[in-house]
Amino acid sequence: MRRTKQIFMATALTLALVSCKENNEKSDKKEAKMEQNHDAKHNKDHHGKHHDMDSTKTANDYMHQSNTEELIERFESPERDAYQKPELVLDYLGDIKDKTIMDIGAGSGYFSVKLGEQGANVIAADVSDEFQTALKQRIDENNLKNIELRKIPYDSPNLEANEADMVLIVNTYHHIENRSDYFSKVKQGIKPDGELVVVDFFKKEIPVGPPSNHKIDLETVKKELTEAGYTQLDVNVDLLPYQFIIRAK
Repeated sequence: MRRTKQIFMATALTLALVSCKENNEKSDKKEAKMEQNHDAKHNKDHHGKHHDMDSTKTANDYMHQSNTEELIERFESPERDAYQKPELVLDYLGDIKDKTIMDIGAGSGYFSVKLGEQGANVIAADVSDEFQTALKQRIDENNLKNIELRKIPYDSPNLEANEADMVLIVNTYHHIENRSDYFSKVKQGIKPDGELVVVDFFKKEIPVGPPSNHKIDLETVKKELTEAGYTQLDVNVDLLPYQFIIRAK
């Protein structure tokens, strides 16, 4: 009788241990699944934002591989003229005489000078002291009276409220972080009947511009500008061979 009782107790203890182990394994699996679902949701919620920030950092690192002199030579080259087609862009902008236009990412002044030659009052804005110095020399040498240099921080266009009739940003959109916030600030600096004009590369492999993973796709640009408060977006994908244009109001 005593032997039978011992066997029964040992069997019960074994079953209890097995049950406890199974419950612990189920609990661990449940927690792991919950953590996995949380991570998946986090990645789903933030993947686009992280991806765009990574693209921006990559694009900035890529550009900084070249020194200012090399970049100016590239920006002002006949090869750029061939795909950028500045005459077409200026015609597309219409009559800009006497308008105040900020050129964000003015760089060497590729568009700033052309806008000034068309009679616009240009604010040539850039974050780079080197570009601003080079452009000042160009302005002085050519006696360009209607181009103002403006050094700007990375997170703001430094525009006064309703200061500009137009803000132009060419091949620079993909270099900017926190773009919805940034272009909301741009919007505040544009007059009520003014507009933002974005020209940037299609996000695909093309023979000019940065690699595809450095660019921001058109639908993302439209989404970000809408988030920034622009309610009217006029998109042109036919004027230029490798770039889209968005006129945002």
